[in-house]
Amino acid sequence: MLGSVFFRALALVILAFGGVSAGFAVRAEPMSGIAMQGAPALDPGRQHLPYADPNAPFGGRMRMGESGSFDSLNPWILQGRPAQGISGYVVESLMLRSYDEPFTLYGLLAESIETDASRSWVSFTLRPEARFSDGSPVTVADVIWSFETIGTQGAPRYQTAWKKVKSIRQTGPRSLRIDFTEPDRELALLMGLRPVLSKKQWQGHDLASEMQMVPMGSGPYVVESLDMGRSITLKRNPDWWGKDLPITQGLHRLDRLRWDYFGDQNVMFEAFKAGEIDLYRETNAARWHGDYDFPALTEGRVIKAEIRNHVPSGIKGLVMNTRKPVFADWRVRQAMILAFNFEFISKTLTGGTEPRISSYFANSALAMQPGPATGKVAELLAPFAAGLLPGTLEGYDLPVSDGSPQNRRNMRAALQLLEEAGWRADADGVLKNAAGMPFGFEIVLQQGAAESHSVVDIYLEALRRLGIFPRVTVVDDAQFQARKTSYDFDMTWMFVATSLSPGNEQSLYWGAKAAEAPGSRNLMGIRDQAADAMIAALLSAQAPEDFTAAVQALDRVLTAGRYVIPIWYAPVTRIAHARELHFPARVPLYGDWPGVTPDAWWHEAKE
Repeated sequence: MLGSVFFRALALVILAFGGVSAGFAVRAEPMSGIAMQGAPALDPGRQHLPYADPNAPFGGRMRMGESGSFDSLNPWILQGRPAQGISGYVVESLMLRSYDEPFTLYGLLAESIETDASRSWVSFTLRPEARFSDGSPVTVADVIWSFETIGTQGAPRYQTAWKKVKSIRQTGPRSLRIDFTEPDRELALLMGLRPVLSKKQWQGHDLASEMQMVPMGSGPYVVESLDMGRSITLKRNPDWWGKDLPITQGLHRLDRLRWDYFGDQNVMFEAFKAGEIDLYRETNAARWHGDYDFPALTEGRVIKAEIRNHVPSGIKGLVMNTRKPVFADWRVRQAMILAFNFEFISKTLTGGTEPRISSYFANSALAMQPGPATGKVAELLAPFAAGLLPGTLEGYDLPVSDGSPQNRRNMRAALQLLEEAGWRADADGVLKNAAGMPFGFEIVLQQGAAESHSVVDIYLEALRRLGIFPRVTVVDDAQFQARKTSYDFDMTWMFVATSLSPGNEQSLYWGAKAAEAPGSRNLMGIRDQAADAMIAALLSAQAPEDFTAAVQALDRVLTAGRYVIPIWYAPVTRIAHARELHFPARVPLYGDWPGVTPDAWWHEAKE
């Protein structure tokens, strides 16, 4: 009965806010680009990306740092932690994304894309000049094999979308068509971003378990050397087939890209100060403003830069696993948020300079608006009103403290909620339930993750005043990934970036089916019919205002769910880099983003 109610409500949502043009016959035509909403901004046959400088010189290198280690060269499966660089620079996709638009793709391996008005299917035509690094042509057979294999054996993000594919078939010497099973306007774009591998290279290898083979791709770089777990170096391929395309001008100018792996962020920072890496992203505002006085900077060999972006904050902080009984009650989760003295912690660790993450899409027009839900947002949520948590419709704000260490008002409110949920302090001040069981849980943290450790150290003091004494378990990088993959934690640290064009990944982040699928981003274990319906509505929306309303409604459901204790975000990216490295003056919409750095950077020594 509950399921039938949900599907009736979901149908109403999609009918109200989904596409109405599916019943109209619109003639599809090949296009050189496609946008999720509206039309592409560029003519890729004559224009380069606006944040790429076609006059930038070739040469030089960029050495970058990563925390932890890697044990895999296969970034398309769930198993292992893959090395940086392979998915973005060695292997290509059919389309190239512009980071100066919310979600727009231009032809790369594919010279054209074609779809109908409702995007119930998509067709691609390959460029005749497209080649793998060994000189062999990229064929339709390579594309179909790659899509089918990764779609069935790859990580959940690939399998989730592939389940919506009805068929894939070759339609010409250089063309293929994919038909979909359900309304989802993003699928055409997602297919354009799927990696294309060499079918010949993978014969006799199992993609689902192969982690050591160096993939051969069609991208601008090839793997030059690697020290498993410690470093990987890519070398620019001078014979890259795509170097003369107008849309790629100004990209991939650096001769070498190298990633070195370090035990923790502090060790990486010291390596940067010593000149062992060329670029460092500073996540601590206080250190950025107070600790950058080392010789390389004062002598001008290192430059500080702040790159602004216009993207949502995403969600970052301590996530509570609702699969565990201790965090199943929303009142307990709200108490945990009340006990988190953001104002004091922020001032202590960052100088209080960074704004707090107020919702999953904060810092953008997609964020939930203050106060009660109105208009289309209210209409979308109305069918689920009976099951929504307090604050979803009425409006929800994170608690604010007076900034003092005691945080007395919020602590009293936290105790009240815990009592309502069945938890009371005994004579020794230990919080227990009616059965006498202490309120205990485990916080799992990654070794070397300085920010999360500093936050938790202060938070523990507040929890002890409530009679709560969590145990903190620090594990290495591989164990941390494994425990998150299997949801083996009560509370842990998470960061999920959200974009200006949320789509199918939202199901992997917050969908009910992802709650039990190993390796999803749904660390909190959300199983919420309203969240699933809002994701369906944003995927089917054709009008921008309907899309925005669906995302704002989803933001309300997630934020009022009280799953994460959010910290702060930086409206700018703080980058320190070697003075020989340069970034175009035209900063894209997404700012410093994978696909922009190091793609649009170049090396040039100046007097």
